[in-house]
Amino acid sequence: MSTPFYVSPQQAMADRAEYARKGIARGRSVVVLQYTDGVVFVAENPSRALHKVSEIYDRIAFAAVGKYNEFENLRIGGVRYADLRGYTYDRDDVTARGLANVYAQTLGTIFSSAGEKPYEVELIVAEVGAGPEDDQIYRLPHDGSIVDEHGSVAVGGNADQISNYLDQRHRDGMTLSEALKLAVESLTRDNNGGERTLTAEQLEVAVLDRTRPQQRKFKRLLGRQLSRLLEDGTPGAEPGTEPETAPEEGGEASAES
Repeated sequence: MSTPFYVSPQQAMADRAEYARKGIARGRSVVVLQYTDGVVFVAENPSRALHKVSEIYDRIAFAAVGKYNEFENLRIGGVRYADLRGYTYDRDDVTARGLANVYAQTLGTIFSSAGEKPYEVELIVAEVGAGPEDDQIYRLPHDGSIVDEHGSVAVGGNADQISNYLDQRHRDGMTLSEALKLAVESLTRDNNGGERTLTAEQLEVAVLDRTRPQQRKFKRLLGRQLSRLLEDGTPGAEPGTEPETAPEEGGEASAES
């Protein structure tokens, strides 16, 4: 009888981590920044059907890169968790920290399981508070660990280079227009130090705006409003416009997003 091939647990976990990182790196980046009135999400995403940024609950939003079908399953699970907890207890009991813990357990279980491949996703969960000091941003890598972020964070693609660019330029008290322009500038930089051009049609942008009078603080920035913010910072719509309706649980799967 031949001796079975042995792989140490450390090597097996390292191989799984490398597999997941390569899948995540193929996805276009997402940037999340704090600004004076909330949190802005900016993703390079020309698709209008497959969203990388979505609303989860009143003050909570979700962003992801990697395999669309995998992070879409996680998004749907997050919406169900938030709805159930808010209905069973109180809407204020639904927090980004609690949701991040649920995602961490799910990702960690999948990553350590030998029976299935690790998820090729990296997530950001953010919650807008009453003031900038109360905002919460959590980054969740493929292995289920939780990183508490402040100010700015980038995931996917060349996230390390983008994060360094943001760390040097992001500051407290930025306006929405300033934060949006900084996010786009960081996304246009490639690995070779050059710059690309990104138009409003190539971007997916949303905010958690603490100044909105509605209970739901999530709002997408689209069309002329987004173009004006990118060009000269002139707001294109009043804060009181209706937020996005509750996300639907479905959609076609794409390889990487």
